[in-house]
Amino acid sequence: MASRHLDEESIFHTARKIAHPAAQAEYLEQICAGDQSLYERVKSLLEVEQQETNFLKSHNVSQFTSNESLVAEQPGQQIGRYKLLQKIGEGGFGVVYMADQQRPVRRKVALKIIKPGMDTQSVIARFEAERQALAMMDDPNIARVLDGGETESGRPYFVMELVKGLPITEYCDKNELSTTERLALFKVVCDAVQH
Repeated sequence: MASRHLDEESIFHTARKIAHPAAQAEYLEQICAGDQSLYERVKSLLEVEQQETNFLKSHNVSQFTSNESLVAEQPGQQIGRYKLLQKIGEGGFGVVYMADQQRPVRRKVALKIIKPGMDTQSVIARFEAERQALAMMDDPNIARVLDGGETESGRPYFVMELVKGLPITEYCDKNELSTTERLALFKVVCDAVQH
């Protein structure tokens, strides 16, 4: 199952490089070899990416890269209906905060936002593709996407269920999992992502 997800991802990355729509469709039909489900999933990802690209082309990208957007969010700051409580993680182009959703219900959530200065057209497109891919996943082992939007300075964000716990590598080390146990846990992760 994990290899199928990797195949889907590699098919998507190859197909997105094919500029001509007819050639792209022909490639998908050939590589998916009658697997209609795989074909539809990859086609859906390609359509989302195209929509994001069209959106970015139709808007002035400089609105996403103004000097205002270089100021990092801080705990206590309000983004839409979410109050940032504390920074809980950081990746290559995004920062994740624990936030308090204040309406329509009060609850703790995770809010991911593009880092200041990283809001280029390419990064925004990848961020939006990630948000869309996560929103399409429906598995009890993956946090659900709850909401999304833009900050006042125009940087996109999305909101997910807050999952409390250790990072997976820390969990493995703390519980002294063997290689076999780590692989079994990794399989659960792969199955969830493949879903």
